[in-house]
Amino acid sequence: MASNRKTKLLKRKKTIPYNFGDKHKNYIKRSADCMINVAEGAVRAGKTVDNVLAFCHELKSTKDKIHLASASTLGNAKIILGDCNGFGIEHYFRGQCRWGKYKGNDALIIRGPDTGYKERIVIFSGAMLASSYKSIRGNSYGMWIATEINLHHKSFVQEAFNRSIAAVKRKIWWDLNPDNPKSWIYTEYIDKYQQDTASGKFLGGYNYEHFTIDDNINITDERKAEVKSQYDPTSIWYKRDILGLRIRAEGIIFQDFANNTDKYIIDSINESEITSIQVGIDFGGNKSKTTFVAVGFVQGFKNLVVLDDEKIEGTKGEVDPVVIYKRFISFIRRLYNRYNPLLIKYAWADNEAQTLINGLRNACRRAKLFINIMDCYKAPVNDRISTLALLMAQGRFSVLRQCKNVIGSLSEQIWDPRHETEDVRLDDGTCDIDTADALEYSFSKFIKAIVAVGGVNGEY
Repeated sequence: MASNRKTKLLKRKKTIPYNFGDKHKNYIKRSADCMINVAEGAVRAGKTVDNVLAFCHELKSTKDKIHLASASTLGNAKIILGDCNGFGIEHYFRGQCRWGKYKGNDALIIRGPDTGYKERIVIFSGAMLASSYKSIRGNSYGMWIATEINLHHKSFVQEAFNRSIAAVKRKIWWDLNPDNPKSWIYTEYIDKYQQDTASGKFLGGYNYEHFTIDDNINITDERKAEVKSQYDPTSIWYKRDILGLRIRAEGIIFQDFANNTDKYIIDSINESEITSIQVGIDFGGNKSKTTFVAVGFVQGFKNLVVLDDEKIEGTKGEVDPVVIYKRFISFIRRLYNRYNPLLIKYAWADNEAQTLINGLRNACRRAKLFINIMDCYKAPVNDRISTLALLMAQGRFSVLRQCKNVIGSLSEQIWDPRHETEDVRLDDGTCDIDTADALEYSFSKFIKAIVAVGGVNGEY
């Protein structure tokens, strides 16, 4: 009976097509003797697959029952670590595991020949919010695997360390793309561990490796060139994601747009190619203006075209809400005259202005407009910025010439030089961030679909 089980296990393992270069093999081997393991570097470098394999191998023999797997969101943790495009934890233990709940937590429950028929629980968790640490507080974990560790909230990282102090086998795996060189994840953890290891003060073993896409032998030269071409070489994302460099964000955000604006401007668009039209609304604050931006998605989410924009001068307290309602109704009717009204179903409004949103809904209803005023989804600002940068680099973004506000905003946005440890867009009134917000609200709900069409979603 044991022989049959062993045969079945060997056949099952062979169906996962592992293929590692020497640099990856050495990193995985070193992890067997090290408590903390960090794989940093470019996208598509294979960092996550290394960590998942090492984590799963140790999971077979650990005496600890409960373990932790985390990412910026719970969904990302399950997709990147659980599935990992066929190389994830659920595939390593397939036939021996099931997704379920463990004391209210999303978990992969494992029991089979690999674990000696002992139950092992991997709890999955999101970690980007200031409150995320509460989901793991009070629990005790053995091992911890985390992807995109720099996108975790600092309080979650500290809590996860605290929760594993009593582990029989305390082992940790992190991966990340390079970040701001002064980010807390370096100064308080990664670089500190490196320094302490060099001086002999770090106990337990520290294993660090830096990878680039060229270290991944599973990707052809043609595909590597394709991935590299999807980035603007002048952007921080190219320097971080492709070159694998830790670099501070500074200067103009959309440098290629600012330097080669005409490349992105068009005079007309074939309406038959437009799949839907979305409108973003940013209501004026103390020093800001109320802005509307309409974008068209072309051929699904293949391309994004800015169709129209409008700005209402006057700050908070200076503009009568009725004026905002009238200007918005006029803006939508202008779109109706130019495009099929059935394409214009949703406007995504700044969700912090509920009174204005309710008033705008009533005004549109009285004006017999078809559009639905929705609370916008506020994706993190840098996710919105990187999505625009991706669209630009892939030739999927354009602006109609009359959209002067959007053209001006994209040309002048810069990184805030006062923030040395994180990437923050300057928002002091010198740049048109009001139009930037309205533009980003128009597509923020669809970022995952936009990125997926671009072919760079998921980083393993």
